[in-house]
Amino acid sequence: MKTVFSYLKAFYRRMAVGFSIKVVATLSELMLPYILSHILKNVIGSRVSDIVLWGGLMVLFSAIALVCNITANRMAAHVSRDFAENMRKDLFAKTLALSARQTDKFTIPSLESRITTDTYNVHSFINMIQRMGVRAPILLFGGIAVTLFMDAKLALVMIALLPIIFVTVYFVRMKGIPLYKNVQSSVDNMVRVVREDSQGIRVIKALSKVDYEHRRYEKVNKELVGKELKAGVVMGSVNPLMTMFMNVGSVAVIALGAYFVSKGASDPENVIAFMQYFTLISTSLMAVTRIFVMYTKCAASAGRIAEVLEAPEDIKLCSKEEYPDIKTDARIVFENVSFSYNDKRDDLSDISFSLKRGESLGIIGATGSGKSTLVKLLLHFYDTDAGNIYVNGENIRTIPKEKFYKIFGSAHQHDFLFADTIRENISFGRDLELEDIKKAANIAQA
Repeated sequence: MKTVFSYLKAFYRRMAVGFSIKVVATLSELMLPYILSHILKNVIGSRVSDIVLWGGLMVLFSAIALVCNITANRMAAHVSRDFAENMRKDLFAKTLALSARQTDKFTIPSLESRITTDTYNVHSFINMIQRMGVRAPILLFGGIAVTLFMDAKLALVMIALLPIIFVTVYFVRMKGIPLYKNVQSSVDNMVRVVREDSQGIRVIKALSKVDYEHRRYEKVNKELVGKELKAGVVMGSVNPLMTMFMNVGSVAVIALGAYFVSKGASDPENVIAFMQYFTLISTSLMAVTRIFVMYTKCAASAGRIAEVLEAPEDIKLCSKEEYPDIKTDARIVFENVSFSYNDKRDDLSDISFSLKRGESLGIIGATGSGKSTLVKLLLHFYDTDAGNIYVNGENIRTIPKEKFYKIFGSAHQHDFLFADTIRENISFGRDLELEDIKKAANIAQA
């Protein structure tokens, strides 16, 4: 959560203003039952002007609460939107900066769901905590303080319920975080299957494997539903439990209030105001439980986001002292290169060759023999496990990316078109002239 919440530093002032406005709104709400009690006890039966005065005061506080709540909620929406935008932008940039090995480790579907579903969960929590994180505690503790002032005996009934409620919420939250992590992992699996099926739809239809893919999707879908159901049942138990506790408290307050009124130890007006405060306190407690449920989702998603944002750069620019240049007239040199994708068995072992200017090399081999892997190592998508690769006598570990990738042109095995114009697919952000683009299209027989 620390990594994610660090993005809130830029919004502290705006949040402080929003919190201040929310405090004013909440305190205005707290005044309404107290004023009503005063009207019922002291104003009714007196002059009409007094009734109008105190009734107008209730309307004024209601209007203040309305305006301030709307203003604070709008500010909260803007802050959470901008916060999520910054975090999502950095997460996307980090995703593009990950090495091929790190991308393999996280997997593309998982990275997609972290940028979409996980950022949405964090965004929702930040929005809620601004709207309810101030209002709920003030209503809770402010309502208890006012009721203690009005009638300490009745207030103690509600206070006795609070430890039970908070312990319940705590244990449910602790159980919920790992459950939601499992849910997000299942989301990754489902996204992976959908992604594979959409990309391989022609192969699936050509080989009549539609039913097989239906069964494969059904399997991951049922797994996701099962984990969502388990998490939902656990976290969904909070609201019924809170409702039961508050109903028990409400019955106890009404019974004790009626008993005290019958004995002359309390006034009916106090009991009426007390029940309104009890409703406010109940609402605030339900809001607190919703915040804890949202926090559980947010904590699980924030951990997944932080894993990507904090991923170390595993292909670093090294110094010439560590990997010195060599004297050679070859443009490309592979020197005893070995590499493994999973660190268990070498996919390439002790590969050595050199290419001079103007020379070419054809690589022939069966599927999985390492032809593409050889090119990926040359382009420094992966670091070698052993050996060195040199371009123009420089070890590729010492060449800055900006300089290194300008040396190469590549035509990949699988074509890919971005959702853009033909011109932009060829130019690809390089602002090429139209004539150059047409010439490239003709050469490629596009």
